[in-house]
Amino acid sequence: MLRCTILGRRRLQRVLYQTSWNAYFVLFPSFAVLLITSLAILSLWPEILLLKSSTSADEGTNSTKVFKVRENLKESLLYSSLLGLSCDCNGTHQSSVLSPSLLQIKTKSCSPYHNWELFNADYQEMLKKLKIFVYPDVSMNNKSSPFARIFLPHPDPTDPRVGNYFSEHAFKLALLRSPFVTQHPEKAHFFFMPFSINAMRNHPLLRSESSISDFVAKYVLRISTKFLFWNASGGADHFYVCCHSVGREAASKHITLRNNAIQLTCSSSYFQRLYSAHKDIALPQVWPRHSDKVLNPPNARNKLVFFAGRVQNSGIRQQLLTLWRNDTSFDIFSGHPSYPYEEGFRRSKYCLHVKGYEVNTARVSDAIHYGCIPVLISNYYDLPFANILDWSKFSIIVNQADVALLKHILMSVSEQTYLNLHRNLCMVRKHFKWHADPVSYDAFHMTAYQIWLRRGLHRLVT
Repeated sequence: MLRCTILGRRRLQRVLYQTSWNAYFVLFPSFAVLLITSLAILSLWPEILLLKSSTSADEGTNSTKVFKVRENLKESLLYSSLLGLSCDCNGTHQSSVLSPSLLQIKTKSCSPYHNWELFNADYQEMLKKLKIFVYPDVSMNNKSSPFARIFLPHPDPTDPRVGNYFSEHAFKLALLRSPFVTQHPEKAHFFFMPFSINAMRNHPLLRSESSISDFVAKYVLRISTKFLFWNASGGADHFYVCCHSVGREAASKHITLRNNAIQLTCSSSYFQRLYSAHKDIALPQVWPRHSDKVLNPPNARNKLVFFAGRVQNSGIRQQLLTLWRNDTSFDIFSGHPSYPYEEGFRRSKYCLHVKGYEVNTARVSDAIHYGCIPVLISNYYDLPFANILDWSKFSIIVNQADVALLKHILMSVSEQTYLNLHRNLCMVRKHFKWHADPVSYDAFHMTAYQIWLRRGLHRLVT
């Protein structure tokens, strides 16, 4: 009996022992999960603190961004008021609650400038610092000299007979009246050689391309002998201006002038053998203007296309005439139109710039002046101010090989896109105007800025 009792107690203790361990085994998985989770949280605690800190910093950054957006908007509106600009693409006012990305996209999509803020900051620095030395010439001080008119400013550059070569004379006149000119050549960034190719072309002692290139070569030899500045830079900080077709050959007989000096030219084509885009500058070719007329609004332009010009020296022009002369939406003329030339620009939506014998023509500036969207059909053309202006925002560029698709291309432009092009065209008109007394952002200042961009040359110590 006693033995049975003892065995029963042992059996009961064994059962209780096993039961207690079974409970532990049941709870172990949950305990293990809790332990692992706790260890993971402890290991990630530094990252959690860093994330919290970063979140706080982001909140502060977002506040700063909102402030910057508002400040940038105010600055943008200030530029608009100063320059008559508007980035209102759809006829509605921009709101200060726009996010930075939306504001940036909206601004870029409607602006005719690649980067207005960047350009304007450098432009303002140019106004303060740019200095140009104009080489004196005995002919400039002696009007009785047979070559005086080659160096002196044109007495009346607005004379209609100056025509396509107005820009050459207008630049010189504006430069001589600008604060950029210095009498201290050692302080100058650039040196201007004031001979006029157009004046030489009409000079009884020169006229021919060969005589002009001889004259220019002798002139450069003279200044390089008399002054130290040409040799100090190899002529790389010297420039001259020309808008006559013979001007492209003016440097042909002086190798250093041709290879180093800056040519401001209306013949800005990569196809020209003496035009180098990395150093030379595309000069806008502009006719003299006595006054501005009110632009015809887009809804008053009842013709799709206008072009008038000689077709004998251009295969592209001949193709245009063949394709579209019987199309009533096109006004294309071989020679002079049947109505005043200016009227074609005023009543048309698009005005063609088509390569003739050369790429240079005043039709681009004519179109801009009269508010007609330029259609550029001219390969290898280095557009004026292309590093500042986004020409795709106020003109249509068509490859010469696609001239047969011209009407399809133009008819595919939506009404809203056309209105945007026209609005942007109105914005950039000021850059294609010359003034005897320079006006900020005019053609003279925009050209001077192109020169300013070529500063920073290393000169030899003399």
